[in-house]
Amino acid sequence: MKVTLISIPVRDQEKALKFYTEKLGFLKKKDLPLGGGNRWLTLVSAEWQDGPELLLEPAPLHFEPCKVFQDALMEAGYPYTQFDVKDVQSEYERLRKLDVEFSMKPTEMGTVKVAVLNDTCGNNIQLVEEL
Repeated sequence: MKVTLISIPVRDQEKALKFYTEKLGFLKKKDLPLGGGNRWLTLVSAEWQDGPELLLEPAPLHFEPCKVFQDALMEAGYPYTQFDVKDVQSEYERLRKLDVEFSMKPTEMGTVKVAVLNDTCGNNIQLVEEL
């Protein structure tokens, strides 16, 4: 068994596509219309194009419990997911220049360094560097 797809709920697929590709550097892999303005929209890491796909899921627009959960995580400041990076400080500086908002600056926590950013689509995302 292996992970091939991971969903992240987004409030606006087009806005999320722009943020995740233009700012975070992901690549669009699939973009299929599903009807009702929704798409099967997946991305992959530019560094691992054969790795798991990230589905930009419009669930908060259609499933109230997802929206409530997403709102609660944002309000509490909890990240929805994490992305590993080689150097958190460098990514933080690069993304700040692109006007990405962070709720947590790079911080060492034991064997990792983390930072938390707002993806502009309803999620906190944690960047993690293993030290």
